[in-house]
Amino acid sequence: YANVIAFQRVESFMRGSASRSIPFTSLQMSTSENLEIEIVVPPANKRLSAQIKCVPLLEVPSKLVEVRYKLPFGLDVSPIDQKAVVTKAGPGGEQAGDIFRYTSQWTMGLPRGDGILTTAASFSGSVAWQCSLFDVMRAQRWEDVVDALTSNIESRTDEVVLIFERPIE
Repeated sequence: YANVIAFQRVESFMRGSASRSIPFTSLQMSTSENLEIEIVVPPANKRLSAQIKCVPLLEVPSKLVEVRYKLPFGLDVSPIDQKAVVTKAGPGGEQAGDIFRYTSQWTMGLPRGDGILTTAASFSGSVAWQCSLFDVMRAQRWEDVVDALTSNIESRTDEVVLIFERPIE
């Protein structure tokens, strides 16, 4: 249902607040059938962006909402009717009833990129922690969602990115 387009370099980005939570930074809806949003992937100092296109789950017009939290963070979400649904509004902008669609996650992998250093590191077998976007709706088990969320730890990043689907009022 979803395509995550390749990461791209970002030439500029908005500096985050020093507070524990950062207000949602982006509200976008698509005029086409798919929902779309472009985000800066953690950590922000890497200056990578990702574009998400996904089929809406709601049968009413909806939009994607990006929420960013400084670590550590809290999130009230539960599996309801085969969806991850926010059960309590949070200080970052998520609202009760939002559907949790994507989260930043950290996994071990070979370096990405097209430069000579990343090519050499790939051939040498150099693995490192890398951030990607986890599609919550494709999770096989609820534990996979929890694992993706809890992979966002202070030794790897300074923030977590959460993407929600919300009905348009």
